[in-house]
Amino acid sequence: MCLTLRFFYSRVGNSSKRWDCSENPNHIGGSMFQGASTINLDAKGRLAVPTRHRDALQNQGAGKLVLTAHPDSCLLLYPYAAWEPIRAKVMGFPSIDRQASLWKRLLVGFAEEVELDAAGRVLISPELRSFAALEKRVMMVGQGSHFEIWNLEAWNKQLEQITAQDINALPPGMENFSL
Repeated sequence: MCLTLRFFYSRVGNSSKRWDCSENPNHIGGSMFQGASTINLDAKGRLAVPTRHRDALQNQGAGKLVLTAHPDSCLLLYPYAAWEPIRAKVMGFPSIDRQASLWKRLLVGFAEEVELDAAGRVLISPELRSFAALEKRVMMVGQGSHFEIWNLEAWNKQLEQITAQDINALPPGMENFSL
């Protein structure tokens, strides 16, 4: 794991434990976001959330959502209730630590409150679309508590990297993982 990610996990924690429905007090309603969908952004940069996720996003975030940047050049879409504890932890990073300041600038600096419109769409600002190089076709990937939104070509490169990796090289903490 690179130093940047090691720093982040040491500050934010192990996400696999944090988002287990039975242990996470911030997880509302029992819905976990999973699955991947290819979506076309409209001319105004609006993303139509798949219908199977609209109610859960609406209920978990009380209508409020947060879009922010991720260091892998994708976007993160959280229900507001799931974002709040993460934002609080990031804001607690020491401001004199250069690496912590970079994470704060990225995660909090790009964070935008958004809402689903009546048609179930989320408007992605030009700044966030530029950061993630989002064009017409994007991939929306469920990550349990939130979604990642990828440029379709970048997502396909991620898949190539995943399948090219040595499957015996599991990350720390997953030594006993099996399917």
